[in-house]
Amino acid sequence: MLDPVTLAVIQAGLQQVCDEMDLTFSRAAFSPVIAEADDRSDGIYAADDGSLIAQGSRGLPVFVGTMQFSTRHIVERIASGETLPPEPGDIYIVNDPYLGGTHLMDVRFAMPFYREGRIYCWLSNTGHWPDTGGAVPGGFSASAISAEQEGLRLPPVKLFKRGVMDPELWQVICSNIRVSEQRIGDVKAQASALLVGAARLGALMDRYGDATVTAAIAEMRRLAARQMRACIALIPDGIYCARAFIDSDGVVNEPLTIALAVTKAGDGLTFDFTGSSLPCAGPMNSVRATTLSSVYLAMRHIFPDVPISAGAFEPLEVTGIAGTFLDALYPRPVSGCAAEVSQRIAEAVFAALVQAIPTLVTASPAGTSGNFGLGGHDPERGRDYVMYQISGGGYGGNAGHDGLTNGCSTIGISKAPPVEIMEQIYPVLYRRYALHEGSGGAGAQRGGFGLDYEIELLRGTARASFVMDHGRTGPQGALGGADGAVNRVEVTRGGVVTVPEHLSKAQDILMQPGDRVRVRTPGGGGYGNPLARDRALVAEDVRLGRYTAEEAARLFGAAG
Repeated sequence: MLDPVTLAVIQAGLQQVCDEMDLTFSRAAFSPVIAEADDRSDGIYAADDGSLIAQGSRGLPVFVGTMQFSTRHIVERIASGETLPPEPGDIYIVNDPYLGGTHLMDVRFAMPFYREGRIYCWLSNTGHWPDTGGAVPGGFSASAISAEQEGLRLPPVKLFKRGVMDPELWQVICSNIRVSEQRIGDVKAQASALLVGAARLGALMDRYGDATVTAAIAEMRRLAARQMRACIALIPDGIYCARAFIDSDGVVNEPLTIALAVTKAGDGLTFDFTGSSLPCAGPMNSVRATTLSSVYLAMRHIFPDVPISAGAFEPLEVTGIAGTFLDALYPRPVSGCAAEVSQRIAEAVFAALVQAIPTLVTASPAGTSGNFGLGGHDPERGRDYVMYQISGGGYGGNAGHDGLTNGCSTIGISKAPPVEIMEQIYPVLYRRYALHEGSGGAGAQRGGFGLDYEIELLRGTARASFVMDHGRTGPQGALGGADGAVNRVEVTRGGVVTVPEHLSKAQDILMQPGDRVRVRTPGGGGYGNPLARDRALVAEDVRLGRYTAEEAARLFGAAG
């Protein structure tokens, strides 16, 4: 019988292994999206089916489900002979969205970890590469109608063989992506993180013994399932319905619907998406792995104390996605699935369960990563570049307090890279970087505010593309709270200001020096009746310029 102290120490040790992989990856990477924004994740996965054992606390939550699915596909393809079997020192690379992935820019590495000559588990990580080819720099092709237009798609293949990178495969990859000479730093960082993980995990197992660690992993999974079931028991039995909407797919300018019915019965939850929109023409389809992971991460937001383990997912069943845009099959384009559709799925989960457990669930957060890609040639430095910008937004209010202002996206802990770093690396100037004042939805606890930034191209020519959302409707309020403000995008070229036809999506916009893009991200939804807001809090918001006196009177029934 494993004693509780040993179990807790080993659980913490496995978590520390993953955290060290995360830190190694970020500190060694070249690209700001990884090194500064932390758009990456590392974890440990079971040898037989790829199920999650542990994942870094500093990694993107959306990868909590997808990496176990991609690892599972690698294991299955090795067993079927479609992929070459591993040897010590091998590292597989894969970014195929339809094999347990997200979008093509999220590139996964997986390395077998050996004990006594057999694979004990897999170490895996994901990093967002700034570019993987395709129609537009950065990969976020807002009007793509097939996967081929989004970039290079890699099945599980060995990039490293017995510890040595395959030069021929690397040449193939470099020949299909932009600014390929800069990717080697990210690749070495990604591989180094796995090697650090292997060393730390080996030391942990040497200290406690393989049998003890194996028993601890099994117990961690059992306890995670039991704890999630105990949390689910807090939800009254019943069916809770909600809807969330995506502005458009980038091709057809009509909203997409996520229809959700959550059924609580006993100690399990069923998430039924029957009635959601059909597969769409543009890149706002979601693959199955991302859809399931979106449900998992939403439940992590609601019950954050449940340990990260495959056991935590066992009481959660997802149905009704077959034949909808939430279960995209090749060759449907999917660049918006991880960063945008996933957050609409989480929003639907929040909107459904806030009805059942209002003290534990927030109003909807901003729910967009604000994917903005800019690629061109810098004549001053004589080199090409691909810049990728993500941005924060407001969180929804909740029973205890107002929503967080300029928080990271629902799906992760990624933060916007520092302005100083971006201006140093790319030929751009941030003319504005401030709060999107007044964007939080009114409520007894108002939503947090989004971000207001404006980027000007300084030299050379470039092409801008963006895949965002919530430009048509703002994040949903809860229990009488108002919706947050919508996402607003403006493009200024030659002094003329335009709004994209699809509001939050456009691609291949030719930029000249002096042209600008301004983005005002959504605020979070309000929670509760705005008329019930504490008058002192209204006055404080007015004093700080968050709302004008007139806005406060209109929204909260008081001038502050």
